[in-house]
This record gives sequence, structure tokens and C-alpha cells, in this order.
Amino acid sequence: MRVKFAIIIFLAVFTLSGCAYIQKAKRSDELEIENQNLRARIAQLQKEKTKEVENVVKQKDRELSELEKAKLELEDALKKEIGNYKAKLEMTERGLVITFLSEVFFDSGKDVIREDGKESLQKVAGVLNQNIPNSNVAIEGHTDNQPIKYSGWKTNWELSSGRALAVLHYLIDKCNVRPTRLSANGYGEFRPVAENDTKENMQKNRRVEIVILPSKISKVKAD
Repeated sequence: MRVKFAIIIFLAVFTLSGCAYIQKAKRSDELEIENQNLRARIAQLQKEKTKEVENVVKQKDRELSELEKAKLELEDALKKEIGNYKAKLEMTERGLVITFLSEVFFDSGKDVIREDGKESLQKVAGVLNQNIPNSNVAIEGHTDNQPIKYSGWKTNWELSSGRALAVLHYLIDKCNVRPTRLSANGYGEFRPVAENDTKENMQKNRRVEIVILPSKISKVKAD
């Protein structure tokens, strides 16, 4: 009787051990399948990420190429202004920057665009509309540090803002540049490009900058 009971116990333990082994093997197989699926998903995500990065690089290259072509067009269109040192073009990390001395557009202390200045803006608008129609454009007004005395403006902030807005409205009203592409800012005397220690340097600081942004960028980076 004891032998029979021992045999039953042994068979029971063996059966339970066998079931546990089978369950363990089954779980091991399930985990391996999960691991394989996870590795495949990671590989797919890495592939997608690589493709996304490649697309971003290609897009940046296209945008840069567009701005470089626009720069060549503007250099040709603004030959007179550039040759007279009244304007310059620079490719910066913000985008393509066209810098005009304020006297190209405005009489001293004024925000009304001069007739000869309108011609320069029409040249710029032609390139904006034809060559880079999807790029946003930021217009920035700047002054020297001389206090306002006779022109009626409260401070250089108002003068620089008024001039930036005058350029913006001219591009919209007379040159058919889409208003959704444009923004205007006045920085007064607080972003000089030269010391305000000579007449020549103060002239450099009195300027209007037209910043042409890459087509996927919606605002100018702060300096």
C-alpha cells in the first residue's frame, strides 16, 4: 500500500513538473515572439526616423536653394542701390536679409516713402512674388540713438515702427504681396550695427531690414 501511494505521489509530482515545464517553455516561446516583434518595430521606427531626417534635410536644402536663387535675383535687381552703398544682401541663419539705409525710403524724421524708394520696393516685391511666393517676410525698422527733437514722434520706437509699417503697407497695397506673409517690427535704437559715434555709423544704424524667411519658418529668431 505504501509503495502504491508513493508511486501515485511520484506520478503526481512528475505530472505537475511536466506541466510546469511545458508552461515555462510556452511562455519562453511567447516572450521570444514578443521580443522579435519589438525588435522589428524598433527597426521600423528607426527606418522611419531616418527617412524623416532625410526629408527634413532635403526640405532645408530646397529652402536654402530658393533663398540663394532669390539672392542672385535681388543682387541683379538692386545693382544701383548696392553699388551706391545704400543697400546690401546677406544670407544669415535667420534667412536672407536685405538692408536698406533709411534715406533710400524716407526723408529725415518721416515715415512717408519717397518716390525713388518705391522703385526699390517694387524690385523686391517682384522677387518675393515670383521667385519665393511661400516665404514669410519680416520688416524691421531701426534708428540711431539721437533723441527725437523736431519730427513729432514720441521716441525712436514710434519712428522705427512707423517706417516698418509704411514699407509693409506699400508691399501690400501697391505690390500685391499677400498680407499673410508679412510682419513689421520697430526696434528703435536698440539693435545697432555700429557705434553711434560718427555720422557715418549713425547712418548705418538708420535702416530698414527686409528679412526673407525660409518657407517653413514663421517667425524671426531673436538675436
